[in-house]
Amino acid sequence: MKPADFCTAAEAALAPLGSAERRIPMQAYMKGRFAFLGVQTPQRRAATMPLIRALGAPEAAWLLDAAAALWQRPEREYQYVAVDLLARHHRQLRLAHAPALLTLARDKAWWDSVDGLTGVLGDVLRAARRDNPAAQDLMDAALLHEDFWLRRIAMLHQLGWRSDTDVGRLFDYARRLAPEPEFFIRKAIGWAMRDYARHDAAAVRGFVAQMGAALSPLSRREAMKHIG
Repeated sequence: MKPADFCTAAEAALAPLGSAERRIPMQAYMKGRFAFLGVQTPQRRAATMPLIRALGAPEAAWLLDAAAALWQRPEREYQYVAVDLLARHHRQLRLAHAPALLTLARDKAWWDSVDGLTGVLGDVLRAARRDNPAAQDLMDAALLHEDFWLRRIAMLHQLGWRSDTDVGRLFDYARRLAPEPEFFIRKAIGWAMRDYARHDAAAVRGFVAQMGAALSPLSRREAMKHIG
């Protein structure tokens, strides 16, 4: 199956499920930034996951081409299908494909697509780091990028890593991003801290105390949400 054929199949599966009644609140929730078919997540996945699973083990180039084609569809649900596709087959991706994921993340960027691709990128980098200790250098560069969405990805890419977390990077990134006023950066700092606290609450508590007022109230509140 060609990437274009997969996109056509995804459209055939989703389009009949669209609902004008659901479309309006979905578009409003995203502040009118994107058009929607009006297909909610459970229905979308029920319709498209069989297509994704049936692919077997597609090559990385095929996956990236299909994701890029889905990204060009105007309705937001197709970007979600692209994320589901990449997440399902992330083991086919390597460190060399990470720049393509970052490029995709910058297109039609908003928290929903960016965070979905961050999860894929995190899986790729976590696997790559086992053989290449320098795999996360890409995130060091992203942290300095002018696009705050890439800085958010850098802050969040270790979500769920637990004992594999590069703790030095985690706290250094949070420290360097802390002065930023951008809501999505401050939220990301808190989210990353809260996630790591599930593995080492004492380390997060100590970092928050050390940062003091240098950490925004939002970041602090999110970081300490479950550890007091």
